[in-house]
Amino acid sequence: MEQLAFGEILEAEKRIRPFLRETPLEKSIYLSGGGRNVFLKLECQQPVRAFKIRGALNKILSLPKEAQKEGVAAVSSGNHGIAVAYVSRLLGMKPATVIVPVNTPDSKIEKIRYYGAQVLLMGDCFDEAEALGMAYIREKGYRFIDGWDKDRMVYAGQGTVGLEIMRQNPQIDMILAPVGGGGLCTSTATAAKGIRPNVRVGAVYSEACRAWEASVRDGRAYHAFPGKDSICEAMVGGIGELSYAMHDRVDDGFAVKEENIRKAMLHAVAREKIVAEAAGAAPIAALLQYGERILGKNIALIISGGNADNRILAEEFAKTLG
Repeated sequence: MEQLAFGEILEAEKRIRPFLRETPLEKSIYLSGGGRNVFLKLECQQPVRAFKIRGALNKILSLPKEAQKEGVAAVSSGNHGIAVAYVSRLLGMKPATVIVPVNTPDSKIEKIRYYGAQVLLMGDCFDEAEALGMAYIREKGYRFIDGWDKDRMVYAGQGTVGLEIMRQNPQIDMILAPVGGGGLCTSTATAAKGIRPNVRVGAVYSEACRAWEASVRDGRAYHAFPGKDSICEAMVGGIGELSYAMHDRVDDGFAVKEENIRKAMLHAVAREKIVAEAAGAAPIAALLQYGERILGKNIALIISGGNADNRILAEEFAKTLG
């Protein structure tokens, strides 16, 4: 499959900029030290509290005007669905249809519905939701907005995160990005390396789902992948076809323990004063778990989303408060 080009990301940035917030890249005084600086790219501060708005905007804005008036459909673990619902309302389209697995946090389902979309619960995990949801979408004849597999317009929109990071701080030499389907990580790598070719990019994934690791190791994209129970519903499932085609743009991979992701979520709230969902906190967990193995003097962590599961946050605070 043809890889995403740097120029496609530049075009995406022009298209979505009027509708998008440039999120801060803030230095963490708690994670910095020992000769290196750590910065948090706060995608959790987007209007939908997740980076997914970038890809949804670029894709839907690229549709013909008559198509933009129609309703669209998505299969999502949560954040892509929120983004599609938000963009549909923003552009005055018919309400979207969003299919999510039954393990999707209530906080995400509530937001999808708030933005006017119809929510359908299908399957116990993302892979099951995708199989059932795609059959339903084909049956209904809906226009599908692919959030992770191989839509170049979606990937190009997501890659604008990398453009912003490198422009906000040209000295960044390492970026850690969470991996679900892999679109954010690989498109960010494409953008960042287009500006600074020697910048390194690390993929962060939960030990509960090693789809990225297995795909790179075995030389094939695992489109569906069995995972264990995880607090990172956004990181469970297979790797996208386009992200696998660009996996060589990513320099390293870091499997993080679920217990460390929980600690990272608590760190984000208690120390950094931000709310990060499990996948969004995973880069913090990687830094805490791997320490000096993560190379770089100026490291950017992409806090990809802030739609945290309230139950998990309550459990971690209860442990801390005793």
